[in-house]
Amino acid sequence: MRAGRRLAPRPSRRRSATPSLDDILAVVRKHHRHADTSLIQHAHDEAALWHAGQTRRSGDPFLTHCLAVAAIVADIGMPAPVICAALLHDVEDSPCPPGRVAEHFGQETADLIAAVRTAKLSTIPLTALRFGTARPAALQPAREEAVLAIRLADRLHNLRTIAFVAPTRRYRVARETLDVIAPLARAAGLTDVSRELHDLSSGVLQPTSTAAVTTRTLSMLSLLLPTPTRARWREEWHAEIATLTTRRTRTRFTLRVLLGTPRLSWTLRRTAFRERPW
Repeated sequence: MRAGRRLAPRPSRRRSATPSLDDILAVVRKHHRHADTSLIQHAHDEAALWHAGQTRRSGDPFLTHCLAVAAIVADIGMPAPVICAALLHDVEDSPCPPGRVAEHFGQETADLIAAVRTAKLSTIPLTALRFGTARPAALQPAREEAVLAIRLADRLHNLRTIAFVAPTRRYRVARETLDVIAPLARAAGLTDVSRELHDLSSGVLQPTSTAAVTTRTLSMLSLLLPTPTRARWREEWHAEIATLTTRRTRTRFTLRVLLGTPRLSWTLRRTAFRERPW
């Protein structure tokens, strides 16, 4: 197991902007050339239907979370059925009728979503995981592996956007991630995921005054942008600031964004105007 972990899929260092369905499908095709992506399209449409009108604490549409989780799962190398479950992992918190997921995607996908919501990560045996082994693309992942992939992706995206969570819960989530979840990801062979979980959690548990100020400043600056683009740029700026470890680099980055935001806003609005149907 240890010797093979070098072969584990390496997700991108950070997904700074909310991914699109096309982004996800491109990654799926890279890992699984003959995958039936119509199933993922259907899952996306279902998630969009039942999460319509729901927003996150940041004010972003809830669907952005579903897409981000699915993108991380795709980066890890999971096949289409697992990515469908990732897109639908929170559908039980929507008006979606019970049994609809099983009817449209099969009982196996419905059971996987249920397991994602109820499984305790600390009870997942590492011997059941194959992240670190080279296996045929057609071989489906073990249930435990699929559950862990979705749970890690869910936690990772929640940490990327944790600035909008109440301080008490923010600390609790970061502490659990640092003590339990990041080490589990590392032990499973997902080194990049583990590193980002560790870095983001450490930033919450050991905040600096400048980091808090710069994060709030970037959130405020995003309000100058056109509404449809705010979530993308806010998440990108926050992800970038999270990688900067010194006060000087954070300050320089914030100033650069501050000076460039008016021009960026003008460019985005002009582009949207040109693409507007007449």
